[in-house]
This record gives sequence, structure tokens and C-alpha cells, in this order.
Amino acid sequence: MKPDQTITLPGGRAIGPGRPCFIVAEIGNNHQGDMELARAMVREAAAAGAHAVKFQKRDMAAMFTEAGRQAPCSGPNCFGPTYGSHRLALELSIEQMAELKALAESLGLVFFASAWDMPSLRQVIGLGVPLLKIGSADMVNVPLLRKAGASGIPLILSTGMSSPEDVDAAVAELRRFHERIVLLHCNSTYPCPDELVGLPVMAALAARHGLPVGYSGHERGLGPSVAAVALGACVLERHFTLDRAMRGTDHQASLDPQGLAELVRLVNEAEAAMRLSCKEVSGTELSASLKLRKSIVFARDLPAGHVLAEADLAAKCPGDGVSPIHWDRAVGLTLAAPVRHDEQFRWELALDAKDGGSNAVGVARAAVSD
Repeated sequence: MKPDQTITLPGGRAIGPGRPCFIVAEIGNNHQGDMELARAMVREAAAAGAHAVKFQKRDMAAMFTEAGRQAPCSGPNCFGPTYGSHRLALELSIEQMAELKALAESLGLVFFASAWDMPSLRQVIGLGVPLLKIGSADMVNVPLLRKAGASGIPLILSTGMSSPEDVDAAVAELRRFHERIVLLHCNSTYPCPDELVGLPVMAALAARHGLPVGYSGHERGLGPSVAAVALGACVLERHFTLDRAMRGTDHQASLDPQGLAELVRLVNEAEAAMRLSCKEVSGTELSASLKLRKSIVFARDLPAGHVLAEADLAAKCPGDGVSPIHWDRAVGLTLAAPVRHDEQFRWELALDAKDGGSNAVGVARAAVSD
């Protein structure tokens, strides 16, 4: 028996195989450093039916070298003249994140974040988040992995830009601390063409590591994300924006409120469609079966003593008589009484020709279920 892979968060939300998919609206830095916009995004994510909102936290000096911070930044998506000033313009303080966490939780959402460097990770842990996210860029950042693992907080690990060996190494580091890890398959292309999504990789990750798996989607549409849930994703993360035409690099690969609400609706439908796992006749199918399936009827008027041939029988609606699945059993029987055209065949109307007509077929067929 497989061990229970369920991760239960402090608020009671359960994440894992067999549980409702945990849908995350990845706000990231799409708030553009604007607190009013960030608040609006949290509210819209809740209204759309997401289960969680995720933000990102960076410390410029800890994340970039001086040369990296001073590198020129130009173009329509830059928020400052250098890359450091550009990234800083998109940041929220940890105090602002604390306010957003309170807002999210008041709306029934789980709030968590990905930290891109060690000071940011310490700050995010200090918020008391119930989850931590390790982004694809830090899959190979051993010190950050160890700090995150040592926190004891459940972890979501994104696997974009990673080889199988990269994932092996990261999982081994985190498993030194605990097993409450979800692996997210993703392709770190923004936006990602459908043909590069690679959803079967989820099954490979689950088989290789024995951990819950999910999907972080960067495609423009909804199809791959819904398919991921049907294939067993227990976490589904999509970038979120209020307007896909906004300035910035992530917005085109993000869902707007209408798109997120539609995704939630489709995921709910997909999950409902997966609840039955064995083939059976449902109660709602019975009336359709009676109406649309067929019964054996007589194809013509026939006298008593007639031996039934295939030409003497037909299969016609409704399906409340002897099913034509018993066709071969009926052929060759001898009629015990005259019958009329379109009259339904009944076992008691025939004698067993093989027994010289001495036994009523109804006795011989008593165990047959129609």
C-alpha cells in the first residue's frame, strides 16, 4: 500500500492525490509594485474561485551582483533604467505582504510566496506562511533548499529548466528534512507553446520520486491545465493578472479574472467526471436503457409447434423484454403457443426442442437475467 501523501495545511486544506486540486493564482510581481493593484488582485482571485494566492519576494543585493544590478534595462517592459532599479520597482515590502496575507486569509485563501534569495526566505518564513514555493530558478540553489527544508514548512518545488538529475538532487536535499513536498512539472517558457508542455512528465516525476505532483502552466489557454488535473495534478498554478495587456513580461502568459474563473469551472467539471472509476450502469441510465435498448420480438405470426429460426425473430425497442444478448438461446426453441407479429418473446412461450419439447423453457431460463 502506498503511503498517504496528503499534506494538511494549518487551516485544514488538504493537498494530495485523491483530494480536490489546489488551484493557485500566481500573482508574482504582476502587481507592478502597486499595493492597491495587489489588493484588487487578491480579491479577484478569491472571487474567481482560486484556493490560494502566491507572491514573490526578492532582495536585490542578495540576489544580484553589483554588475547585475547596474546592467542597463531598456524597452517597454522596464520599470527602471537599470535591472536592479527595474526589479526593485516591482517589489513589495514584507510589511505589505503581511497585510496581503491578512486580506487573503480573510477571504478564505491560502497565502504563500516564493523567496528568491536567503534574506527573502527568512522574511517569508517569518510571516508564518503555511506553504513555501521553490521556483524553478532555485532548483539547484542548495543553500536555499536546505534553509527551506529546515523550516519544516510544506514545500512546492517547481521543476522548470531542470534535468532529471537536477530534480533528483533537489529532492534528496529536501528529503533530509521531511517528505511534505509537491513537485510541479512546468516548462519555463513565457508563454509556453502547447507542444512543449509535456504533461506526461508528471507521471514520470511521480513514479521516480513517490511524491505528489502538480502542474505550473505558462501556456496562453486552458486546455493543458485542465488536462493536467485529469492526469492527476494535485496542485495547479497559473500566473494571474487583472489585464493581459498590462505592461510587463508575465501578463501574456497569465490568466485574467474571467480566465481564472473559467479554469476553476472546468477543473471542477473535470474532477466531477473522474469520481466514478469502475464501469457500471448508473441509475440515470436505466430509463434510457428501457427506452433505447431492444428486446427480442417475433418477426411474423407463428403457430404453436413452430421451431424458431433467425428469420422468425427481430430486435426492436423498447428494452423491457428479453434482451437480444440471448438471441442464440432463443433460436431453435419450439413455440408452445401461437404468437403474433411484434409480440415480445418470452421464455414461457417456448419449449426446449433439444428435450423433445417436454420442459418449459421458463424453468430452464429461470436464472437468466434480462
